[in-house]
Amino acid sequence: MDAKPQTSVKLVLLGEAAVGKSSLVLRFVSNEFQEHKEPTIGAAFLTQKCQLPNRTIKFEIWDTAGQERFASLAPMYYRNAQAAVVVYDVTKPASFVKARHWVSELHAQASPDIVIALVGNKVDLASDDNGPRVATAEGQALADDEGLLFLETSAKTGSNVQEVFTALANKLPEPAAASAATQETPDHIDLSAAPNKQANCAC
Repeated sequence: MDAKPQTSVKLVLLGEAAVGKSSLVLRFVSNEFQEHKEPTIGAAFLTQKCQLPNRTIKFEIWDTAGQERFASLAPMYYRNAQAAVVVYDVTKPASFVKARHWVSELHAQASPDIVIALVGNKVDLASDDNGPRVATAEGQALADDEGLLFLETSAKTGSNVQEVFTALANKLPEPAAASAATQETPDHIDLSAAPNKQANCAC
């Protein structure tokens, strides 16, 4: 039997600081969670494969820093990206406002055929917190208006994390761009990030 074709796909994570972008990636790549994770400086790079019935998607993941001082670097990372995950914290409405900004910026400046997932993270905290919460319907409405995938997740418990990347992989067009592996790589990389990991995910 012939091996399934493998496609490399550049994926970028965007969102405000402390919404859990790095925790989502760590859960996806290693099935781990760190309660007190240091903020990302610049960007971190990891890889993970997702097995679909007729092909393998190798995600080349750029996890970008959310601090405002790094915002000007974001175009370096989403340039030529074929997929993006825009993350907000469901217990922090301000992070949802920022997510709207990232979605608008991607539509204006990223590849026209980029596949975007909107992710409301930290649903495990929503039930314990009596403060404001971004309603699921609000996230779904934004996704519907902008043509995005939408899921609510918990990097802490693992809820829906694999599903985000599986949904992205399934929505990517079959004849994926062959140039993903040859695109220009940014100079600013977090050298303290965990080494690249490649393992088949349960997709």
